[in-house]
Amino acid sequence: MQRFKAALLLRRNLHTPRFLLRRTLCSFPDTAITDELDNQVLVEGKAWSRTAILNRPSVLNCLSTAMGARLQKLYTCWENDPDIGFVAMKGSGRAFCAGGDVVTLYHLINAVIISMQVALLNGITMGGGAGVSIPGTFRVATDKTVFATPETLIGFHPDAGASFFLSHLPGHLGEYLGLTGEKLNGAEMISCGLATHYAHSTKLALIEEQLGKLVTDDPSVIETSLEKYSDLVYPDNISVLNRIEILDKCFSHDTVEEIIDSLESEASKTNDAWCSSTLMRLKEASPLSLKVSLKSIREGRFQSLDQCLIREYRMSMQGISNQISRDFCEGVRARMVDKDSAPKWNPPSLEQVSKDMVEQYFSPLSEVEPDLELPTALREAFT
Repeated sequence: MQRFKAALLLRRNLHTPRFLLRRTLCSFPDTAITDELDNQVLVEGKAWSRTAILNRPSVLNCLSTAMGARLQKLYTCWENDPDIGFVAMKGSGRAFCAGGDVVTLYHLINAVIISMQVALLNGITMGGGAGVSIPGTFRVATDKTVFATPETLIGFHPDAGASFFLSHLPGHLGEYLGLTGEKLNGAEMISCGLATHYAHSTKLALIEEQLGKLVTDDPSVIETSLEKYSDLVYPDNISVLNRIEILDKCFSHDTVEEIIDSLESEASKTNDAWCSSTLMRLKEASPLSLKVSLKSIREGRFQSLDQCLIREYRMSMQGISNQISRDFCEGVRARMVDKDSAPKWNPPSLEQVSKDMVEQYFSPLSEVEPDLELPTALREAFT
């Protein structure tokens, strides 16, 4: 495949408008276990392309460490095969991908950047699922797509490259999405530039059939094929994209406290239900995560994707270490284990989140835990 066409085309597209804690790859000597793992990533071979199918529908196709290892191996093999022009990725069931192991995601994102990928986002696309699709060349949203970066609600921060793509959205939409974890549908994704194409889900079989017939590594040919089945859609009247003026006014402030003050002021003046629901969402999130996430997105606006990935990896390791706060463990307990939706955040309020606590998230890791190393020698830096 032509390594750099993907990065060049995505750069143009973006500028238009985890939770497994294992840190190393596992080995599975038993053949039966290996076969089972292979079934979690299925492969369809076409004349000039390959399709990777994430096949863990019962857990929304979350990427395990072993799945990530298999995908990395496949992508490396496909990248080095002159007879494979591009790669497609999709999920089984009602999700594309809802996240995955922290280390796995970062290395898989690098493989996605190198390869020319078509991601079929037909269903839930959250957290790490966005991380392994947004850097790809083409992202096809549908009427069933649900996009979100809900990490602050579990005491974490948008990662896997999120501070890069969120910060490059129109206005301060990225801050809104990153702090509140609110969802976007397919029409909203295409409108703000997160998706490159939109097609009704009933057309996906035709799209896949057409892609399978292509004998090319030319992104313009693939784009023409996708456009053949694309639909013209617009966000509905209640979409947040139709509130971009008030969103920018509130989320352009320097601190989370000022953002909340601005929302409260607008709510009192206008009695706007959107302001009230946004405030409620912010108050459900971890105060520490809100401040860390805002700083991360603001830094991402002036960094390359590689720089964001390295910084976010550092932040993720700090976040799961429990040395600064146990908010991540508490958030997972409250939202995903006990499901009582009553996390006890520590610190419990924005006022009690110190500047030092936030800065520690961005500080270098210990000598025992090195920073993320990306094989940038294989490709140009993505900016």
